Amino acid sequence: MGNLLPGKRCLIVGGTTGLGRAAAKRFLEEGAKLVIAGRNADKGDEALAGLRPLGPVAFVACDAAVPDQVERLFADALTYLGGLDVLYHVAGISGRRYGDGPLHECSDAGWHATLEANLTSTFLTNRAAVRRFIQQGGPGAILNMASVLGFSPAPRYFDTCAYAATKGGIISMSRLAAARYAAEGIRVNVLAPALIDTPMSERAVNDPAILDYLRTKQPLSAGPGRPEDCGDAAVFLCSEAARFITGAVLPIDGGWCVSEGQYHTGERPA
Repeated sequence: MGNLLPGKRCLIVGGTTGLGRAAAKRFLEEGAKLVIAGRNADKGDEALAGLRPLGPVAFVACDAAVPDQVERLFADALTYLGGLDVLYHVAGISGRRYGDGPLHECSDAGWHATLEANLTSTFLTNRAAVRRFIQQGGPGAILNMASVLGFSPAPRYFDTCAYAATKGGIISMSRLAAARYAAEGIRVNVLAPALIDTPMSERAVNDPAILDYLRTKQPLSAGPGRPEDCGDAAVFLCSEAARFITGAVLPIDGGWCVSEGQYHTGERPA
């Protein structure tokens, strides 16, 4: 432990729960100095209590879809860290509770809420990070969170058009940024998980039909992945071990993208 991110100044947006918190733990174990950001101060305090024994870490409350709050986040993070080497943007929502769903049913509110929380927030934090890396005149690494649903749909159980659109948008934006800023030493990569057992995926991981589907759709685990599966990949892509990698979209999917997935005969969409 402590060899992959020694002294790296890292910001994880969405680092208080789920995938972000698992990554925060791994970043600290690998020697990073860390700021985590999230909208909920209580969750931030709870996360800090578990993370502080592992290394230097601070929390900043921020809604990453609000430009002024993102500017304050980066100002506070840079004050604490003394600079920035890594941005890992994990923050996002499923959108279902706002009205996201199949194209013919997705509401205006669901569309706009999901795009703001997922795509706009990623744009704002990535823009701020690139500006800082350019100002520093040095290299930097950005890692963004997409989903296999951005390019490998499964509409019987995961039919949310706004969510899929945001994840596809994150991939396209990230690859363009990777191409644009590679000559300046700025790397931009993407993780694309399948179904991971986190608080956000509680509906799916507690659905017996979906769990049965995952036995053949994610055959490496025969079920949901673990947050640590993404955390380990994030450490690698943000470290010097991945210094020659940019523009990559890495599925963390237990075989999702290469497996057909089987349904029961006569089964109807959820």
